[in-house]
Amino acid sequence: MRRDDPAELMRASVLFTPLRIGPVTIPNRFVRSATHDFMAEEDGSVTERHLTLFNQLAEGEVGLIITGHAYVNPAGKASPRQLGVHEDRMVEGLSRIPQAVHDFPSRVFLQIAHAGRQTKEKICGCTPLAPSAVYEPVFKVMPRAMTKEEVKTTIAEFVQAGRRAKQAGFDGVQLHVAHGYLLNSFISPYTNRREDEYSGSLLNRARILREILGGLKSLAGLDFPVIAKLNSSDFIPQGLSIEESIEIARLLEADGLDGVEVSGGMSEAGKGSIWQGLRSQEEEGYFVDSASRFKAALRIPVFGLGGFRSFAVMERAIEEGKVDLISLSRPFIREPDLVKKFRLGQVDKSECISCNKCFNPRGIKCGDLVKPSRRI
Repeated sequence: MRRDDPAELMRASVLFTPLRIGPVTIPNRFVRSATHDFMAEEDGSVTERHLTLFNQLAEGEVGLIITGHAYVNPAGKASPRQLGVHEDRMVEGLSRIPQAVHDFPSRVFLQIAHAGRQTKEKICGCTPLAPSAVYEPVFKVMPRAMTKEEVKTTIAEFVQAGRRAKQAGFDGVQLHVAHGYLLNSFISPYTNRREDEYSGSLLNRARILREILGGLKSLAGLDFPVIAKLNSSDFIPQGLSIEESIEIARLLEADGLDGVEVSGGMSEAGKGSIWQGLRSQEEEGYFVDSASRFKAALRIPVFGLGGFRSFAVMERAIEEGKVDLISLSRPFIREPDLVKKFRLGQVDKSECISCNKCFNPRGIKCGDLVKPSRRI
């Protein structure tokens, strides 16, 4: 191999080495982080647009593709045209996604979620549910506190969603425990003010996650990977702290969790996971320092994210042992073949300018493609 050939140097990068998540081998370290695509039918069914999207990502050599959040119950629907995994009838349509991906070495996980208090009645068809009745100022919602029976039912719904994902041929599932959605609301002391065994101490607040994980491992099998997206911080007073989040991750690891993606924020914090505007290379990967603290405490793979654009920065995060995988969202909306271009040495940075125009309710697409003069 010629060491002066940039393409050959990139092919030798740690970013193109495989990694196991549980028993599943991911062919490289690039992850398409879960991104709501606004492409489902109104009943949550898969569409041809999904198949095109995921096939392009797999053809573009993304190692692990995580779908946008799929609701486990219509009461937990967060957005229009969101995927559903709430009924057995969804399995046949969902199975078309792994089929579209598995023509290539890429693996695909289904993210399963419940919106909790971050939705509206016109979307979910009910008064939004939450651990406690804590007003949500962005959605202008006063949620209804869940009964203990509803908590148990929701646990079962997550477990059945995981079973459906395996039946549909997905390689694993990701529990959405971040960004203010229901599971995040249970582990956050700000939103969980219950007075039963699902609130109070850290062990009690984590109970719902541990029961879901235990149910998934029992029903879907130990060979079916389960990972979690966790907040490093809620970024609000009295919210979840990184120290508590790491301790929750340690508990889940002991229960069989197979990986952790570290993010942060919730809607009312005004500081979520998708920060607008380009940053210098020194500021790329703005959740990596937090993720490195998780990695120091865990043995399972840790995913790093936060505005990555430069190949060199991604490579350094892996080489320095801060994270095990690199999660990207917006760059893959603009360039689904970005990983392939990296591997071939054709580019060393994504063209994405972090304008956030890609999150289009008619279907995600790069809002800058028709305006090349705005590229920087």
